[in-house]
Formats: sequence, C-alpha cells, structure tokens
Amino acid sequence: MESSTTTKKITPYISEMAEGLVGSEIIKLANEINEKVRSGEKIYNLTIGDFNPEIFPIPEDFKNEIKLAYENGKTNYPAANGIIELRRAVTDLLFTHGGLEYGENEILIAGGGRPLIYAIYQALLDPGDTVIFPVPSWNNNHYCHLCGAVPLPIHTCAETNFMLTAEDIQPHIEKTSLISLCSPLNPTGTTFSKEGLEGICDLIVNENKQRDGNKKPVYLLYDQIYWQLTFGDTVHYNPVNLRPEMRNYTIFVDGMSKAYAATGVRVGWGFGPEKVINKMRAIIGHLGAWAPKAEQVAAANFLKKDEVVDSFLEDFKHRIEQRLSAFYKGFKTLKSLGHNVDAIAPQAALYLTVKIDIQGLRTKEGKVLENTADITRYLLDEAKIALVPFYAFGTDESSRWYRLSVGTTAMQELESFFDSLQNAITKLS
Repeated sequence: MESSTTTKKITPYISEMAEGLVGSEIIKLANEINEKVRSGEKIYNLTIGDFNPEIFPIPEDFKNEIKLAYENGKTNYPAANGIIELRRAVTDLLFTHGGLEYGENEILIAGGGRPLIYAIYQALLDPGDTVIFPVPSWNNNHYCHLCGAVPLPIHTCAETNFMLTAEDIQPHIEKTSLISLCSPLNPTGTTFSKEGLEGICDLIVNENKQRDGNKKPVYLLYDQIYWQLTFGDTVHYNPVNLRPEMRNYTIFVDGMSKAYAATGVRVGWGFGPEKVINKMRAIIGHLGAWAPKAEQVAAANFLKKDEVVDSFLEDFKHRIEQRLSAFYKGFKTLKSLGHNVDAIAPQAALYLTVKIDIQGLRTKEGKVLENTADITRYLLDEAKIALVPFYAFGTDESSRWYRLSVGTTAMQELESFFDSLQNAITKLS
C-alpha cells in the first residue's frame, strides 16, 4: 500500500503588537537618500538628527577618556543603575547648570535616551491608559503601541511654535495617565516659555490633588536631551524648578548624545522619583540596555572637568547656531523674493522649522504637486534637498512644515543649497 504525505500550509504567527508596529518614515526617507548617494548624486541631506563626526567630533578629552577606560580594562558589566561615579557627576551637572537637586539614587544611567523613554512607558502605564503628546513630536505613537497605551495626539501650530499648551490639554486631563513633552522639541527646535510650562504644571498639580490617591496620578515625561543647546535669549525651563510639587510626578530624560555630539556613544540618564527610577532600573536591567561601562567611566571623568566641558559647549553651540541662523536668513530671503517659504527663528537644538508650500504648482514635465509627499519627492529629485516632513512626526499630511537638521552641514554648502532650492522652485509654474 502506497503511503502519501499531505503537506499542510502553516501560516506564520506573530504577535498583534508586532503585526501592528509600523516603521519609521524617517528611515524610509533615509533609504531613498542613500540609494541616490550610492548612484553618485550629490544630496543635501538635512534629515538626520545626528552629527557628522568630521564636522562635529565628540570632545577630544572625552574621546581620550574612552580610550583610557578600555586600556584599563573597564569592560565588564556596569552596575544596574549606572556606576556611582557617573551618577554623582550627573548630580553635580544638574545642580550646577540646571539648578536641580537629585541624589545619586534618583538617577538611572542607560544606553541613551530611548531605553529610558521605553522604561518610563512600561513602568507607569497599563494597557489602555491614555498618553497625551503633541504632534509633531518624536516616536510617542510607537512607544504607546509597544506598551498598549492609548495615544492621544494633540495637533499644535506655528502660532505657538508647535509647543503644547495647558488649554490644549485641559479637556483631556481627567482621563490621562501620562503627558509626554520634549523641550527643546524634536523636530522643531522650539522651547516652552516660562508661562506656557507653568500652565501645564499647574494643570497636572491640580488634577493630582483631585485624584487624592484614589487612582494613579498624571505623570509627566519631560525629555530635555537638548537643554544645553539653547541660543540667543532662549531660556530652558523645567517643571520642577517652576513648580516644586512637580517633583513627585516628573521623570526626566537626558544624556550625552546631543550636547556633546555623542549620539553613538550611548550614555543617557533619567531622573525622578526614586520608586519610579527603581522600577525603570529593573526594566532596563532585563533588557540589558545599559550604557557600556568604559563609556560610563569616561563620561564621569569628562563631566568633572568643568572648564573643558564649558569650553567645548561654547564652541559647539556657536557653530550650530551659526548654521541655524544662516539657514533661517536664507529662507527669509527667499520669502522676501516672493517664494512661498518661511521659517521659525532658531531657539535651540540642531533643528530649524521651515515651510515650503508649493502645492498646486506644476513641474516642467507637467506633473502637479498635489500634496506634501509630492513636494518632498520633488525637492529630493530636482533640488537634491532632503528634509523631513512633519507628517513623519505625526501631523496630518497636509502640513507644509519640515524639520531641517544642521548636524551634517558644512558652512560652505549653504550658498549652493539655496541656489538649488531657488532654481527648483523657479522651474515650477
């Protein structure tokens, strides 16, 4: 008797969370840019929130401390919450430059800001809890998805520099578990005013008084990773200095990545209520998302050198501001010539918020630019300019605003950038 084998088709199964997780629009755009670069095209790539090490290297002293730490064999596991020397160095930095008093047990070291944000979401939220965040903003929708929280994005506008207001939040505060804010803000490079942040703090404090321990308080995630990069008259404000009662409800995200051009070094820190920090430590420990020990040792030694740190920051900030101001003036010049572009004056971080509204115009091939995706594609193909549209940060696709990042920009490229942009716009009819 012949035997027969029936092959049954097996449908692969993955979790609902993984099935619903969407990729980054920025990475999608980056892949297109990289393809053009590989084919030999010159692209003005102003998309990435990073630094070109050839233009913006990490501090020389910091680099030397990293080398020395490896030479001295600092390659074993670090303490779960970070080495004590670095946590003490962070307490000194926060007090000296930020006026914040946090003890070493209220600080958690991690491999950059992302594990800290993830740990905050996981430590504070249950599935179904509501999270308020502004759009545009960076990745809050994805963190909500990862932990099963309900996202409540609130659209902001140019009139408020795209910063969330207490008036925006107030109608939703009663059902909220977490408000996620970033100042200076990625993607806009804008900041909270003193009055604007005070209004949000008062709203949170008053809501938590009404809850009176009967349910979880409203917490505030305050990402201030860019706080040392402010320009001109811009002042960085934080919730705890403005309203001391916020200390019980605020968890900060901070680190080395942006202020020291050290995005790939992966040394970040969070700080806040000790109970929350301890739970975050456990989450990060299970993930193994520590900062490498050698880099922690190096960071601790570097941050103790006040004069070296201040000297680096002074020069670093000057060179970033120089680029932001030059781009801002260039966009304002194009606007004065009658082109439908605009920009918000630089305040902080390495980002400039720019507007390019050429919807409805027709290319020389006869194609109408019908939406922001068309505009973005035209800028890349015709002007060889790559910018990140705000819809990559959660706004609707009708927004004509873009993030322009200067961390990879050489000053000598600016004139040709604006020549290319103006030529591309002029070709439209």
